[in-house]
Amino acid sequence: MPYRLLADATVLLHMAFVAFVVLGGLLVFRWPKLAWIHLPAAAWGAWVECAGIVCPLTPLENWFRARGGQAAYTTDFIEHYLMPVLYPATLSRELQWALGGIVLLVNAGVYFVLLRRRARGGPRRRAARRMATAILAPWRGGARGGTIRS
Repeated sequence: MPYRLLADATVLLHMAFVAFVVLGGLLVFRWPKLAWIHLPAAAWGAWVECAGIVCPLTPLENWFRARGGQAAYTTDFIEHYLMPVLYPATLSRELQWALGGIVLLVNAGVYFVLLRRRARGGPRRRAARRMATAILAPWRGGARGGTIRS
């Protein structure tokens, strides 16, 4: 029984990791420091797909399933769980390259927008700049009261 639960937990972890690889760049908009975790994860995910290797979580799940008395599967995680839902055909090398490319393109687009915003001064920077301008305006001869006379 505990091995079956561990196998199911491994599946959930694997699904969460795949979702993070594909869409984690969107979280970087809210928490920019998350890029330090997301970029290596996305690189790993794209590499696993393009190189045609099996993610280490797949054999771990199969090991738990075998110990729990369940049948292990011989394909990789994406082919076993996601492909039957998304595509009825079996996973081919070309499709793996496409999936790896999608990971790279989605994340490149997200990081392009993020870096472009940052270069322009994102919303937080603009708000800080407006606040600093408002605070310093009296001393600079700005719109709020001109210069300070002593």
